[in-house]
Amino acid sequence: MKIKKLLIRAKEKKLVDISFELKHSLGLVGESGSGKSLTLKALLGMLPKGLTCKMEIDAPFALEAGKSVAMVPQNPFTALSPLTKIDKQFFAPKERVAELCEAVGLQKELLGRFAPELSGGQLQRIVIAMALESNPKLLLLDEPTTALDPKTTDVILKLLIQLQKEMGFLMLFVTHDILSAAKVTDEMCVLKEGRIVEQGKTQQIISSPMQPYTKQLIEANFARRKFRQ
Repeated sequence: MKIKKLLIRAKEKKLVDISFELKHSLGLVGESGSGKSLTLKALLGMLPKGLTCKMEIDAPFALEAGKSVAMVPQNPFTALSPLTKIDKQFFAPKERVAELCEAVGLQKELLGRFAPELSGGQLQRIVIAMALESNPKLLLLDEPTTALDPKTTDVILKLLIQLQKEMGFLMLFVTHDILSAAKVTDEMCVLKEGRIVEQGKTQQIISSPMQPYTKQLIEANFARRKFRQ
């Protein structure tokens, strides 16, 4: 899938002006305010009012949110009702829900509980399962490990790799955590102020970053992880 042109404007100001190719798994990384979330919203057709978008895409499927395209949000609580049991928040038949729970390693008995009763890792597995209900062609992930501890983060990242291998969806991993993106993506784009400043093979960028901004992201992530351990 090629994003030949993605231009997002607020009146005369360009907020995002990028192009990239998503072959298998791509990390879109950058600091807060770099344009990551706007890019996701544009792909979902959910840009806020007042913004205009010009998008040219070459893809073997139409981008339809909830069908060919699904998203895993940053905060699972934004996708889950705290007052409704988990099993009642799926739209798929029970058999399909059981398959999805098994796929993400979720114990079936947890489906009868409420979101506030579950851990962050369990909630993240649930929203991943929900995102896969429609068997999407493209899975968008918006900072999916931000609220997780390092051990749980590694578990979720390994799960995403496994799921992509089994289900064959394209994956766009959007995050400020460049080191997490490095574990699950083949290629990477580094976004700064709505522009891509560096792109290429993920491991090449991590081992030999060309831009000072990319080096700063890597160093900041190493420092943050050392602090959390």
